[in-house]
Amino acid sequence: MTLASTSQGIDANAANANVIDRMRTLFGADLQAVEALLIDRAKSPVSVIPDLSGYIVSAGGKRLRPLITLTAAHAVGKPDEATYALAAAVEFIHTATLLHDDVVDESDLRRGKPVAKAIWGNKAAILVGDFLFARAFNLLVEANSLDILGRLATASTTIAEGEVRQLAAMQARDLPTEDYLAIIAAKTGALFEAAAETGGMSGGGTVEQSDCLATYGKNLGLAFQIIDDALDYGGTTTVIGKSVGDDFREGKITLPVIIARRRGSDEDQAFWDRAMNLETQQDSDLAHACHLIRATGAAEATVQEAEAYAALAKGALRALPKSEARTALEDLADFCVSRAY
Repeated sequence: MTLASTSQGIDANAANANVIDRMRTLFGADLQAVEALLIDRAKSPVSVIPDLSGYIVSAGGKRLRPLITLTAAHAVGKPDEATYALAAAVEFIHTATLLHDDVVDESDLRRGKPVAKAIWGNKAAILVGDFLFARAFNLLVEANSLDILGRLATASTTIAEGEVRQLAAMQARDLPTEDYLAIIAAKTGALFEAAAETGGMSGGGTVEQSDCLATYGKNLGLAFQIIDDALDYGGTTTVIGKSVGDDFREGKITLPVIIARRRGSDEDQAFWDRAMNLETQQDSDLAHACHLIRATGAAEATVQEAEAYAALAKGALRALPKSEARTALEDLADFCVSRAY
């Protein structure tokens, strides 16, 4: 999709912007049960644990991953108490990874708020992240399914491997696209995949239906992360937002940079080599990086890549019966891409 068709992207954004709110309305009672579990299981007699975990859990966000779990269950059957425990576990795993990521990435803000480690310190953030991981697996035991427990355990391992793989790739001059995709498939796709697949399993879906939901979740996660990486450079717009540039300042090689570097001149490639090195990066480099990403068409190419994964995600749902839940999952895939405009 090109800048000339930005209006089409805006229309899509307007049409899908409320899909998460729609999911929250459709499955509000289920989500309330999950929220109650999150509050209850974050409790501890060690005061710093509820203080810190409450700070980040109450920050809330969209609760996207547990919503995927709940919606997947509704798409094939009906959630129950075990599904609520599973959805809460998925959110705790996600929250734990955020706590750890903020320490590794040396981040100061998330969603405009100071990150937990900026208030309580790195050690507390890491240890409370460990506590939330442990709580997640307490909840998974309560879901009473070795298959679901094994699936989330594998996803947690994959996420950790993705983090280490990304750390090893930091400031690489020319990261192969397949390595980038492997990193985001592990860091982001694995939990999306497990959230959707185990939602189907818990909801009473067949093996084939759960497999379809796994395929949906994996491709949705890839589309979601690719768009996040495009948004770090302003998406396809010409306006640099205040949240732009976190990946750039951390020296992360993402798809927009990979494409812009390969399409650029020798001078452009020299710029990327210098600017992505934290020892030689300058404050003024971000604006030029955003310019190159748009000028080379890397922004649009990145969005096109995400669109392809979103289409694969939607295609995987065709084997499921038509329902409001299936439609919501399909619309969610469209929404993930429309955020770039």
